[in-house]
Amino acid sequence: MVHGNVFAAADACAASANAGAAMEIPVRVTASRRRLLGLGGIALAGVAAAGCGFKLRSSAALPFRTLYTNFAPNSAVGAEFRRFIRVAQDTQLVDDPKAAEGRLEVLGESREKEVVGFTSTGRPREYQLRLRFRFRVLDAQVNELLPPTEIILRRDITSSDTEIVAKQQEEELLYREMQSDLVQQLLRRLAAIKR
Repeated sequence: MVHGNVFAAADACAASANAGAAMEIPVRVTASRRRLLGLGGIALAGVAAAGCGFKLRSSAALPFRTLYTNFAPNSAVGAEFRRFIRVAQDTQLVDDPKAAEGRLEVLGESREKEVVGFTSTGRPREYQLRLRFRFRVLDAQVNELLPPTEIILRRDITSSDTEIVAKQQEEELLYREMQSDLVQQLLRRLAAIKR
């Protein structure tokens, strides 16, 4: 009985080999080979993107060599704005408004959280997070280059009584993303000023 099963398996293997079926040989892909293939794929994608003219968006150059800002010392938006200016721009931040070619006057900055949806029992189910920022831009002669302008960013977030800590972390993450978006919008608006 045992011999019959062994011979039957051998006959099936020989029949499939004679029929032209390819035998599958397991290939072991090691971690180093996988890493090399991944790097090769990334390099190929980079060459293809560069060949079509793709370029990462960089911060636009501001029309001021020196800029004064009156962000509050504990403002997260102000800290991110100062970091972007120091790293990516030809503009220097100064502490004296009289020494600046341009002045970014912050008129207001606030975070808001509003309930926009309720459960059937009357508990808050969905919130809208808002980041409001009001500013204006003046030149060295105190002429208004950009009138008072307001940027409002909104994000929606759902609420859950069982995941309170996770929702608080998600809320903080959304506010940080809005701050980054706000700084990018602010830099683009400053760069668009014609002097």
